[in-house]
Amino acid sequence: MDNLKIYTDKDINKDLIKSKKIAIIGFGSQGYGQGLNLKDSGCDVVFGLRAGGASEIKAKDYGLKTMSISEAVKYADIIQILIPDEIQAKVYENEIKPYLHKGQYLMFSHGFNIHYGFIKPSNDINVIMVAPKAPGHTVRSEYVAGRGVPSLVAIENDVSGDSKEIALSYASAIGSGRAGIIETSFREETETDLFGEQAVLCGGCSALIKTAFDTLVEAGYSPYMAYFEVCHELKLIVDLIYQGGIEDMHYSISNNAEYGDLTRGGKLINPYVKAEMKKILADIQSGAYAKEFMQEMDNGGTNFQLLREKSQNHLIEKIGAEIRSAFSWDKKNKLIDKNKN
Repeated sequence: MDNLKIYTDKDINKDLIKSKKIAIIGFGSQGYGQGLNLKDSGCDVVFGLRAGGASEIKAKDYGLKTMSISEAVKYADIIQILIPDEIQAKVYENEIKPYLHKGQYLMFSHGFNIHYGFIKPSNDINVIMVAPKAPGHTVRSEYVAGRGVPSLVAIENDVSGDSKEIALSYASAIGSGRAGIIETSFREETETDLFGEQAVLCGGCSALIKTAFDTLVEAGYSPYMAYFEVCHELKLIVDLIYQGGIEDMHYSISNNAEYGDLTRGGKLINPYVKAEMKKILADIQSGAYAKEFMQEMDNGGTNFQLLREKSQNHLIEKIGAEIRSAFSWDKKNKLIDKNKN
């Protein structure tokens, strides 16, 4: 294993990014978080957005400068594409590619479209990545709090010879130099990110929560108790792991809980589960998952919407909303306001 190199602000030319004009394409979670942080760091940043659209209205409410996507591309040295993966290739072909010129920096926060070849920039364009390891709303809230979230940087094509320095300076400007920046590759970021989302962070975690909830409710236990035990308390455990690893979590919980972890966890997450994880990883590595996702979205996302509705209608969502509305943690300090960010 190679030694881990973590870049922080002391290793970075923080003023380099201030000499470049930056166009953020999109004002979703990451566009909101990264864009506002860049502005507050003193960067020259504009937003490429559809005129009169909801995103442009939100951006202007923050006093941000907006342009059409094509005009933003013409204006900027760095074009950071922060629209959904499934529409990036089409927008790139129609509104970005025709206006690019030699030596510009095309930036991404996820390597999906570059790694799987949906976007193929010409060889005279720098292709770089800065990928914060948190949702955009957290990128923003941590920056405002004087902290930052870690980021990954990667260089796919370096025409100008300074792409890594540009990526590090950009990462510093969004706050990641306060936390730590690690260099990777487009392939590694894309494949590990998709696997983490599908096997653990989103797919594995939500399926585990729902299945455990159903098991308790079907056994006759109160759905409110089930929600607290298998969903609400998960954050308390994850916070311990986040700060000190699994060992600190074990130190904090009771001997009874730790013994249950060590003797029962492996029965649940067993060799069969690992075999399924390997299949998921193989689909990611081969591009089969990427092809499936893009075809689903190109066909209107009908099956995706049915799956989304099924998840939204699960009993745990009704119970959770009822519980959260009755307790103080639901009423203040929310990171997300869908009308504003």
